[in-house]
Amino acid sequence: MPEPNPPPAANVPSAQELKTALKAFRKRLKLTQLDADSNISGGPLSGGKRSDIVAISPPNQFPQAVWDELVKQRKLKYIGHGMYELIEE
Repeated sequence: MPEPNPPPAANVPSAQELKTALKAFRKRLKLTQLDADSNISGGPLSGGKRSDIVAISPPNQFPQAVWDELVKQRKLKYIGHGMYELIEE
């Protein structure tokens, strides 16, 4: 007699949801950095300065379980106060 499949664990996000959330996080981080870069430049002849922004609060359309799972998978790093940093490999 075959064993029944165990039910999926509660609040475990799907692989597709994790992929979509990480893509949204990357996009928001990039836009935040570009916005900061445009405000720092100073003038048309200055050398400008790259943004020092490396962490943001994640998009709120995804549940906390998604961000926790991405931290567990070492795709993001929680740095405190609701802020996450992207881990590039």
